[in-house]
Amino acid sequence: MTDPLADELQALVFANRGLLLAAPAALLAAFGKPSAFSIAVGLPAAAAGELLRCWAVGYSGETTRDDRVTAAKLVTSGPYAYVRNPLYLGNFITALGFTVAFTGKNSMLGRCALALGALGTMAGLYAAIVPHEERYLRERFGDEFDRYCERVPRILPHVEPAPDGAQTWDPSVIANAESKTFVTFGAMLALLALKSISA
Repeated sequence: MTDPLADELQALVFANRGLLLAAPAALLAAFGKPSAFSIAVGLPAAAAGELLRCWAVGYSGETTRDDRVTAAKLVTSGPYAYVRNPLYLGNFITALGFTVAFTGKNSMLGRCALALGALGTMAGLYAAIVPHEERYLRERFGDEFDRYCERVPRILPHVEPAPDGAQTWDPSVIANAESKTFVTFGAMLALLALKSISA
């Protein structure tokens, strides 16, 4: 049995996840000191995270942007055959890449503090969001979702995909579904460039 207050709090975090996830980015932008080397190492990782998101969105569609959990179907194809939360994994990889990129000239202590602050904030938010989503999916799809959970891990992907569903990748949804993410990614690139020039 779920705690109604905890569920309400998780729903609130889910509805405001975009705003809340801006906090780690603001932390890096305010206190990061990038170097040419850190940018060269971090940006490919950040881009890889965004590519993972684009792959996932092509299967899940635009419902990923709603303020409440919705799902017309249980998506089990593409990256969802490897891991249950490829969008959040993609976000985390992107954040890790930007953390590396922004902190090249910070002291070791400063780098660790920024990494802990940025990535720890994300981990805390996802610790609230993922159970909220999974509760909805279990209520909506029942045994089908339970069988999916048995085959596919929540966070760390399998090397081999589980047998997946019949969904196909639709790149036409990406531009609209990822528009806010693209804007955020571009803003982080612009801030990185400004900080590297002024450093």
